[in-house]
This record gives sequence, structure tokens and C-alpha cells, in this order.
Amino acid sequence: MGSLIRRWPIIITSIIDELHNACHFLVLDSQKLEGSADSPEKKALEEKVTEGNGIVAKISKLKYEMARDRALEPIPEDGEPNREVYNKELEELALDNRNTWFTAPWLYAECYLYRLLWSFFAVTQHWNKYDPFRLSKVKTFKHSGASILKIATTLHELEKSKDELISDPSRLEAIFTEMAQMCLWGNATDLSLLTHLTEEDIRNLQTVEKDAQEARSKFILKDDQRAVWDHVKTLNGAQVDFVLDNAGFELFTDLVFADFLVTYTPHVDSVVFHPKIIPWFVSDVLPQDFSETLQLLSDAPTFLSDLLPSSTEESGSASNKHGISADAFSHLKSMADRWQDYVSKGIFKLSVPLDTPLIGGSSDKGKAASFWTTPYPYWNLASLDPALIEELRKSGLVIFKGDLNYRKLTGDIKWPAWTPFQEALGPLAGEFPLLSLRTNKADVAVGVPKDVAEKLDAAGEKWRVDGRYALISFVPAKRE
Repeated sequence: MGSLIRRWPIIITSIIDELHNACHFLVLDSQKLEGSADSPEKKALEEKVTEGNGIVAKISKLKYEMARDRALEPIPEDGEPNREVYNKELEELALDNRNTWFTAPWLYAECYLYRLLWSFFAVTQHWNKYDPFRLSKVKTFKHSGASILKIATTLHELEKSKDELISDPSRLEAIFTEMAQMCLWGNATDLSLLTHLTEEDIRNLQTVEKDAQEARSKFILKDDQRAVWDHVKTLNGAQVDFVLDNAGFELFTDLVFADFLVTYTPHVDSVVFHPKIIPWFVSDVLPQDFSETLQLLSDAPTFLSDLLPSSTEESGSASNKHGISADAFSHLKSMADRWQDYVSKGIFKLSVPLDTPLIGGSSDKGKAASFWTTPYPYWNLASLDPALIEELRKSGLVIFKGDLNYRKLTGDIKWPAWTPFQEALGPLAGEFPLLSLRTNKADVAVGVPKDVAEKLDAAGEKWRVDGRYALISFVPAKRE
């Protein structure tokens, strides 16, 4: 309920503001055009503005009805996937008088919100490939520039001792642990949840120096890192899958982790990344986000120009308060080039084609990713999407990132915190080797020792929701 009252209206208002701004600049562009009022270019711009204002009107009505606990309306016909799934569930909720914004199950209502919002765009001619969250994703990614460059330099240093690292299992495990923690805390950048934090707060959440990682270990309430590494060591040239969460810095850390697994270990040969195919929970990764991230990193001097060393500084020296040198940019370029090469060779790939458009969900292009934007928990994945689970069964390790994936893995049930993770996974447990990396931002949490949970509760800690605590949860595949 708190999320509904506080967070959702902020997100909805941000979309309205984004569209107002976009339409304003379209009007200015139209006014600059010379020629008759009915020229094709001018007419197209005017039509786009009209459509944009129509979307704003629909979203404003949605915000009004949400605040007054009105009934959720069926998602209109828009040619996009999963419409029938949502509307059928809505019919069943109506029979139980749980079909309003304040009474519908939280997981369903949140997923429904983003699917309904997308329907407003999908039915238009000019906005059906528009991500209203793109600018906020890119802006926040840019604010992570210092951390991005420091991690790139860390990977560069790692390259120098690659042969020694590969031949020393103990060192490889230590680096694996550090990479896993970096990937875990990269989840702290979640735009749909951090609507109240400053840029400085976000930067602090993304600190990746070793001392900070060690200090953070006490906030990992379930830590299966050793078990995961023991499993990874048994792999030889395997595929690893990432069920992605946020774009921006978190996607960057996912790519770094994937790079480490492929480049520095003999255990993994390829990585498949699973994106969403509609704008989802503000910051979730779309195919276009994946491509744009690689492009931005390849041209870091333009993207992160505010962190470039001044002309008076020597190459390799710190030149600003972040301690960023010119060498860091070359390190990042080298890393980004390697990732682009991996993509071109199929070592890194998406579960859908890279050029899948936002309206691609209704075609074969986006079909492989359509399940991730349903309201379903993952318990019955085998029956809900047999093709998807068959693909995941081929993986040496499937890594689920973030809060929403965790909630869906565990049925979004507020289990006793000491419930075993395997039990909370229900029928999905054992289908494939499964790792969840999640910072706590919702009430559901399992696998926490009972005494630890009770102590935190007694102290009044908001450990389930404040994002300071985390869970690293692993369940292996069942042995045949």
C-alpha cells in the first residue's frame, strides 16, 4: 500500500512530465519548418504531438483513478502479448472483489500497471517504439561514471595477471567472490525504487573498492557464494544465463561479471542475457538498452566527458575529485571493444535478436522474452512456458537479478524469513542451477537464520525493504 501511495504516483508523474517535454520540443521543431502548414513533415509532427497529448490524458486519468481506488480496467486490444493473461486474471479478481488499486494483489497490480501503460503507447502510430524511461536510465548511468571507470581499470589490472589467475584456483575464487558482490550491489541502482534518493546516495551504494565489499559482507543475510563457486568449478565451457533486472550501472556490472566468467575462467564459454520487451518497472533492460550501453561505453570520452582529465594534467595522473585518469578511459574502451567482439561472435547474446523493437513482442522476434512481463510467479514456469524452461535447462547456471525476479521466484509470499530458499521456489527448485542476487526492497525474504531475522526485527531494522541488506541464494539442479 505504501508503494501505491508514494512511489507509483511519482513514476506516473515522471512519464507525464517526459511526454510534455517531448511534445514541447516537437512543437518547436514544427514551428521551425518552412513551407505550408500541410506539408508532410509538419503534418507528421503535429500528429505525433496530438498522439502524445492523448497518451498524457490517459495516464492522467489513470493517476486520478488510482488515487481513488477505482477498479482496474481491462487492457485494451493493442496487438501486444500477454493482454489476455492480464484480463483473465482481472476477471477472476473481480469475482472476489479484489479488482481495485488498493485491493488487488501487489505483484499483479504492479505488473498490470506497466502493461497498461505500454498499451497507451502501443496503439499509436508515432509512439509505439518509444521508451518513456530511456532518458532517466541514461542519465542515472552517466552519474555512475566514476564507478564505471574504476571497475574498467580493475579489469585492466586483472588482465596483467590473467595466466597466474587461471592457474591458481584460490585466487580465482577470491576474484569470483568479489565479482559476485559487485554484481549484487549493482542492483542498488533501481530507478523505480530509489525515487527518494539523491545522486550522492546512489554513488555511495555503488562503491566497489575491496574494503567496502568486506564491510558490506555483514549485510548479506544469506550467502551461498561458496556453494555457487563449488558448482561453477564443475563446469567446462558452459553457458550461463542472466535474467536481467536494471539497465545502466547494474547491466554494466552484469557484463563485467559475464566478462570475468568467459575471459578469466575455463568454466564458461558463452552468456545469454534475458531482457524485457516492453518498458518495465522503469529501469529494466530492453534490447535497445543493451545495444545503447555498449555504444555509450565504446565512446566514453563523449558520454563521460565531465570526468575527462584536464589538458594540464599528465596522462595517467588523477585530474579531478574522482581520481579519474586518461588511462581509465582507454581501459574502458578496451573492455567495451572486447564485449562488442563477444557480441559479434555470439559469446554474449540476448535471448531475443538485438534489434527487437518494443513492438516486437507481438512477433516471433520477442516471443522468447514475453514470459518475463507476465504477472505470473515463476513456480509453474514449466507449464506456462515450456520452450523457455527447456532453454534454461541447457544452462550451467541461471542468475536471476534483482527484487522483482526474487519476488516472482518465491511466489511473492511473505514467508517466515527462515524458510529455506529451495522450499520457497516450489516446483521450480532443481529444474536448473539457480542463483538469485538480490538486495532487499520488498517484504518477502527467505533463507535468513531465525535468530538473525528476529534480532533485526527486534532492533526495528527495516532490513526487508531498505536496500541495505542482501541475499545470495543458490539451489543446484536435481540430479537425475
